[in-house]
Amino acid sequence: MPTPFRATDLPAWADPSVPASSLDPQGASRRTFLRLGMAGGLALASGAHAGTAAASGRPGDPRLAWLVGDHHVHTRYSHDAKYDFDQLAKKGAELGLDWMVFTEHSNHGHRDKGAAAEHAEIMAARARNPRQLIFQGLEWYIPAAEHGTVFAAPGRHEVELLREFERRWDAKLNGWDADLPENEQRAVEALRWLAARRTSGYVDDVLVLANHPSRLGIDSPHEIRAWRDAARGVLIGMEGAPGAQGDADPAWVAYRGSTGAQRGEYNNAPRPDSYSGYPIEAYRTFGGFDWMTATVGGMWDAMLAEGTLFSITSNSDNHRTIWDTWRDGDMPPGQNFDSLGWKPSPVDTGTPQPGSDFWPGEFSRTHVGVTRHGYLDVMDGLRRGRVWVDHGHLVDGLDVRLVGGRGGRGNGTTLGGRLTVERGTSIELMIKVRSAHRRNPHGVLPRLAHLDVIRGTVTGPSTNRDSWRAPETRVVEQVDTSRRHGTYNLRIPLGRITESCYIRLRGSDGNRHGTGFLGASIDPAGPLQHADNDGDPWSDTWLYTNPIYIDVR
Repeated sequence: MPTPFRATDLPAWADPSVPASSLDPQGASRRTFLRLGMAGGLALASGAHAGTAAASGRPGDPRLAWLVGDHHVHTRYSHDAKYDFDQLAKKGAELGLDWMVFTEHSNHGHRDKGAAAEHAEIMAARARNPRQLIFQGLEWYIPAAEHGTVFAAPGRHEVELLREFERRWDAKLNGWDADLPENEQRAVEALRWLAARRTSGYVDDVLVLANHPSRLGIDSPHEIRAWRDAARGVLIGMEGAPGAQGDADPAWVAYRGSTGAQRGEYNNAPRPDSYSGYPIEAYRTFGGFDWMTATVGGMWDAMLAEGTLFSITSNSDNHRTIWDTWRDGDMPPGQNFDSLGWKPSPVDTGTPQPGSDFWPGEFSRTHVGVTRHGYLDVMDGLRRGRVWVDHGHLVDGLDVRLVGGRGGRGNGTTLGGRLTVERGTSIELMIKVRSAHRRNPHGVLPRLAHLDVIRGTVTGPSTNRDSWRAPETRVVEQVDTSRRHGTYNLRIPLGRITESCYIRLRGSDGNRHGTGFLGASIDPAGPLQHADNDGDPWSDTWLYTNPIYIDVR
């Protein structure tokens, strides 16, 4: 059951005991959006709840509160990162994060010593930051593939699960990096192992997401499908946008004198173990988003067109923040990372240090819809696909519903859900937007210029497990929102539905767009690559939602 929380554990913006006058403009805006979203005058929060479904008996999905988070954050317990837990938790809170997952790299030192010591610090960070939901996780080196976030619900066995998983199934520790069928099968077995621990009650819940999937081209389509199918509800999706979004910021590039910089550190080329069916463009981001997500009719849509939900997220992957002045702490004489299992706390130099990342919540955000406030509730929202993501704090709030059919309007079906209708039923897309109400951390007041409606036909499981195309997916409408502000509603008729399909949304600040990767007939105004060393993230911001399915019977 969801973990109950006292009202004082709620995020400040959702806690009715916190005066609205004490909130920053974004917090006040989020509170307003929550109030507007709760039907029937439902109270903002009470006792154990940040928000529940309306009690009016209206059909459809519940009204949701949207918690902002990041499932890919590193500390000095990773060999290539440097910050303390409290530094990251404090920064995240300042920037509006409600939940975060610390995901340390697998390493001999981490496995032997670091994970247990890290857990003690996580427990202390939870106590010092009661309004934040702080998960302990792991960045898994997936056998024969890239990395993935693994995290469990807090509980008696959370750290034991992570340590045992790291020991048994990590490619780096076990020498399973090679692109071999037996290693691909080990990744599947690892996910089944996690599923068994969840089923047995050893942990209350566990989730996995694939990280930066196109960076090296080594996550082939058939591997991603195999992970999804290995244990449904365990590996639930992938990063739609990688971290390291500051790598190609022109001012930062000029300061450090770097070359070949790309958003996301996606500056690679095919390797011998890369999947040969990916085009060279897959090794770059488009508007900061991974090629698999940014390409309408591409890999993400190929997964969705099979009729099974596969979510996306957007995270900081924080290791070293651009323009930050802290350096690694000094190792004691005769010690190294593996012997200690961690690095000492960082030291402030007063001079900017190398880095490519933003702070958690500074630029990339994953919004998860919940009806209660708690660890299990965030995990449940992620699994249900109640997710939308944005860059640069593009909007303060977003709620998307499909309505139609016998149920009438009701609350409608929201992101990640399925609306079942008779053939020929008329469907409408209902969107509520709350525009940005404060300048983002770069000092810019974001403006959403447009929302794109993307529609794809559900064609069933692909007979070609290495296909990355969804030929029947395309942008079907673009809505101009450039003159809209405050809270506004959009009503978009989708017509009579004659075949099973899905709908998802995409939007941007309108600064950079052009013909999509698969052509103008599919995507006339999609995100673009940027030139080396010239990828200002703050002037090219996008949002994406998970899909809503329409099942025709």
